[in-house]
Amino acid sequence: MSEISIDTLKTMLANLDDAKKYQSLRDVMETLPAPDLAAVFEDLPAEKLPVLFRLCPKDLAADVFTELAPETQQKLIDGLTDTELKAVVDELFVDDATDLVEEMPANVVKRILGQADPTTRRMINELLKYPEDSAGGVMTTELMELRPDMTVAQAMEAIRRNGFDKETINNCYVTDDSRRLIGVVSLRALVLAKNTEEPIKDLMDSNVVSVSTTTDQEDVSNLFEKYGFLAIPVVDAENRLVGIVTIDDAISILQDEASEDIAKMNAIGPSDKPYFKQSMWDLYKSRAPWLLFLMISATFSSMVIRGYEDALAAVTVLTAYIPMLTDAGGNAGSQSTSTIIRGMAVGDIQPHDLPRILWRESRVALLCGGTLAVCNFVKLLVFDRIAAPVALVVCLTLICTVLLSQLIGGILPVAAEKLHVDPAVMASPLITTIVDTTTLLIYFNIAKMLLHL
Repeated sequence: MSEISIDTLKTMLANLDDAKKYQSLRDVMETLPAPDLAAVFEDLPAEKLPVLFRLCPKDLAADVFTELAPETQQKLIDGLTDTELKAVVDELFVDDATDLVEEMPANVVKRILGQADPTTRRMINELLKYPEDSAGGVMTTELMELRPDMTVAQAMEAIRRNGFDKETINNCYVTDDSRRLIGVVSLRALVLAKNTEEPIKDLMDSNVVSVSTTTDQEDVSNLFEKYGFLAIPVVDAENRLVGIVTIDDAISILQDEASEDIAKMNAIGPSDKPYFKQSMWDLYKSRAPWLLFLMISATFSSMVIRGYEDALAAVTVLTAYIPMLTDAGGNAGSQSTSTIIRGMAVGDIQPHDLPRILWRESRVALLCGGTLAVCNFVKLLVFDRIAAPVALVVCLTLICTVLLSQLIGGILPVAAEKLHVDPAVMASPLITTIVDTTTLLIYFNIAKMLLHL
């Protein structure tokens, strides 16, 4: 349904020539959810953005605006009058308005803040004081707050009166006169309450899971997965309620963190822009430094090979199995690293678990390495028809390489966490570079011992 409506909308945009078609266009727009409508805006030239935006129903316009990429938002703002911009800013939730201010250049920010009312400006400035990746930086201050001595009837009346401009009313937060958080009560509990004169303090849950303004946003988003919440309250150092983080923000955080980790795990500088929104220069800057670093790191492997040229000259067949051994080691290390990083990301693994990690990884490595060695030994003797001593060198190297690789893969992410470095940096490319060098050292030393080179 959405795809058909989007295609219809694009066709109508290309053939606008009378007022009747404008009304038809508006009718089609009303059938589309905000994310789908925003996708249409992303494909429009800058001059058509204000035209289409003015046709958006008022209750849909702000939602569409928040779904747009920052570059598209800026183009749209440039085409709106001050009155139209004020209408948009007034409809935005404070956290969305703060995100907008953070993304825009100074001249656009000045114009946005100039159209915001004093209360909104004050709240935006408050949120901007918190680190961007903290709970305070992603929270909204628009929440439903109740007092413990209110009755159910009074609470429902307060929700009807004030709930329209709140981010969510599914959970209402109970505070004392100093705004200290003392409990939470769900809308469900209020609606189903049989006695409308029952005080809120008897219905509320006093065991509230909350976070502080300085809590890392990734830790906050993990709490949503752990507890299944739709919103989590944010408190200051004195347990005063200052805002909430909602589930839509948590999903965005998880997506951003996952994208960042994937980029780092593949030796690419992270970017918050979609692929086709990045210029060739952006892509170059995100990749070239890592490639240069890894290329320089790989020279250690070349140094090892040069150091054992005599051994290779004596038994040239050893050269043929270098790629297989380094690939096996790199793959084993990457598997271990990815598993540990994932466990750390979801909270299953803590830095103090390192001894347990090494014990488990060493046993798994011996099983995996042994399996590879046995299969490879048969292949080398039957199909490659090489001498048994050389086959033994290759297979012993396989076992040692897989063992060492998986131990390194288990240690490096934990070490990174201890050093307050993102563990994702220690993933595939870096592990592979380290393992290549160590594999060659193991290979040639075993060859020297067993083949008497």
